[in-house]
Amino acid sequence: MPQPDTTAAPTDSSTYREYILDVRIVERTTGDGDTRYRFEAPDHQGVEFADPEMATLYADVYFDVNGFQEAGTGDRGVPPTVIQAGRDTLVAYFLTQDGVDVHWAASFYGEKPEKIERYVSRVRKRSEKIREGAKAQGHA
Repeated sequence: MPQPDTTAAPTDSSTYREYILDVRIVERTTGDGDTRYRFEAPDHQGVEFADPEMATLYADVYFDVNGFQEAGTGDRGVPPTVIQAGRDTLVAYFLTQDGVDVHWAASFYGEKPEKIERYVSRVRKRSEKIREGAKAQGHA
């Protein structure tokens, strides 16, 4: 599972990617010299990733399901909105979790890695369309 912000204090940070509706990914260097990517959104506890691709995929899942709360999911599992969104969104969410990669997901679902990559591509495309539509309606 992506980690809440419990690592060493940041020594340097900047916005890695900014989205609509005050959602962003912040890149920061910790006191240990590690680079972390923190997903931040209103009413979301925020999570950090070591890999910027996973942070942006997490953001895409967030937009694909119109936001979700992950607080407490350690106790209850995957956020219900993610589960209800369908297989491609669930697969993309799983890929943002520690220890899960395309091959694990392919094995878990009994699919080929290429199909898992297609699922991810669909989520990314949908979330981009959602953001574009929201911008067109004046949401910044």
